[in-house]
Amino acid sequence: MEGGENENGGKKRGCGCSKQDFLPEESFQSCRSYLNALCNTKSRLRDRLLARSADHMELHEIRGRSQHEMKKRLNWWDIIWFGIGAVMGSGIFVLTGEAARNHSGPAVVVSYLISGMTALLSVLCYTEFCVELPVAGGSFTYLRVELGDFVAYIAAGNILFEYVVAGASVARSWTSYLATLFNHDPNSFRFHASSFPEDYSHLDPIAAVVSLLICIAACMSTKGSSRFNSIATIVHLLVLLFILIVGLTKANPQHFSNFAPNGICGILKASSILFFAYVGFDGVATLGEEVKNPGRDIPIGLIGSMLIIILLYCLLSATLILIQPYYQIDVNAPFTLAFQAIGLKWAKYIVALGALKGMTTVLLANILGQARYFTHIGRTHMAPPFLATINEKTRTPVNATVVMTLVNSIVGFFTSLDVLANLLSLTTLLIFSLVALALLVRRYYVGGETTSSNRNKLILFLMLIIGSSIATAVYWAIGKNGWIGYAVTVPIWFIATLGLNLMVKEAKKPKLWGVPLVPWLPSASFATNVFIMASVDGASYVRFGIWTLLLLLYYVFIALHASYDAAKETTDTTSAATATCLEDGGASQLHH
Repeated sequence: MEGGENENGGKKRGCGCSKQDFLPEESFQSCRSYLNALCNTKSRLRDRLLARSADHMELHEIRGRSQHEMKKRLNWWDIIWFGIGAVMGSGIFVLTGEAARNHSGPAVVVSYLISGMTALLSVLCYTEFCVELPVAGGSFTYLRVELGDFVAYIAAGNILFEYVVAGASVARSWTSYLATLFNHDPNSFRFHASSFPEDYSHLDPIAAVVSLLICIAACMSTKGSSRFNSIATIVHLLVLLFILIVGLTKANPQHFSNFAPNGICGILKASSILFFAYVGFDGVATLGEEVKNPGRDIPIGLIGSMLIIILLYCLLSATLILIQPYYQIDVNAPFTLAFQAIGLKWAKYIVALGALKGMTTVLLANILGQARYFTHIGRTHMAPPFLATINEKTRTPVNATVVMTLVNSIVGFFTSLDVLANLLSLTTLLIFSLVALALLVRRYYVGGETTSSNRNKLILFLMLIIGSSIATAVYWAIGKNGWIGYAVTVPIWFIATLGLNLMVKEAKKPKLWGVPLVPWLPSASFATNVFIMASVDGASYVRFGIWTLLLLLYYVFIALHASYDAAKETTDTTSAATATCLEDGGASQLHH
């Protein structure tokens, strides 16, 4: 890992780390200073709880804490391929079967379109933020600027946990698909440790090695990683093209005759499942700091890649239905067994190869996003600041990349896919919802400029939007088939959004690129993400609560005081610089 500087100003060599790399802040220099910080926890909470950063702080002062800048070598072409590579993993090969057979039937195409448009709304919100704030922190930065330090910290802590779980599960799935290529049971490629608990007894060295190899590529060069991602994604797309062409040669249009066997409810339920085939683009947004021309490249890359993915998903799901009636589709391996049913058993190897290539690019995008999230969190001192270091030679966040890869590898080495699968899903939707909410705050509130009347109306309308969206989701979740509940909650959402549009003056216009139809699209993005959250299982909410409690403990005892000291130091430095400028200006006037 990259060393910092020692107390004498000399650069440390090798992997040596000291306490100053982890807790350099004033509050942790001695037991007395730490006890004094704990005694002031209440006042510090008041100071930091709703403290909002500013655009110029994130773009300059905070980013400057990494000492070296990342290289700006990515363009819209790179972002498009990263977007496709990050999203199109094995989801299409797994989720389609359950959605089509158990819920939507042939209307799975419509379900993919609905969930895709929902994801596109989130992409639009992310795009505006990423253009205005092209820094490594992604959603952590956006929430920190608009909703405050505390909300950003809780959201980022949960998204990092989900990134680790996703990375570990994809790495273990990589082993499973590799075993399929060689006609082996997945566990035959793993070591069995009988002394360990059953869910942790199948040790997976392949998952760890694949993660470490991808880590090396991510550390060496972002542009090099982009080239590798482009090649792997092209191979993946060729496999998908093969599936489309071969599948359509065996097409039977009669399979679409009973189009929506479970009606609109089945279509919407399938959409809530299929939405998770579209996640991953949020990690691509963390590459904003390395984009040459954010105002042009980011909108083209993020929005363009999502439109391509929506089209491919709809085509692939339609092809699956044309090959096999929906009620015969296998839930676990829909494409593989569909090809077997039409006499093409060898096609399962092509499907497995496509999934393998897709998971490789997902792993790469996952570790790139993880590292850049952690880098910016380290810059704010909510995580150890040594993670913020940018390697002077490669201009990549080597420390954060290595740390996150080690965590991914350890989890993936021991933990079974069943355990990992039960930990996924909720946090991504929560982050998407908060980013949409943050965009509304950004457009309609500017501290020191927005009048108290407009601020109060904004708060009222936002509370109505939030409350009506949650009520709609809860009504759906408890399984009420009537329309009375929706007849109340949906009009409230509509009236609140209309009121925000007509009665609150827009305080800030985007400088380069902005979401159209504000507040309608961000409000719809928030409502749809909350609605999909209602389909998440209860265990995910329990996991979210437990992990958030652990994050709160770390925040109260460590992150609060570290970030308070860092913010105070930045304020003092800025004040001193301003005073110096004023003195220089006064001296210059006297001289003249």
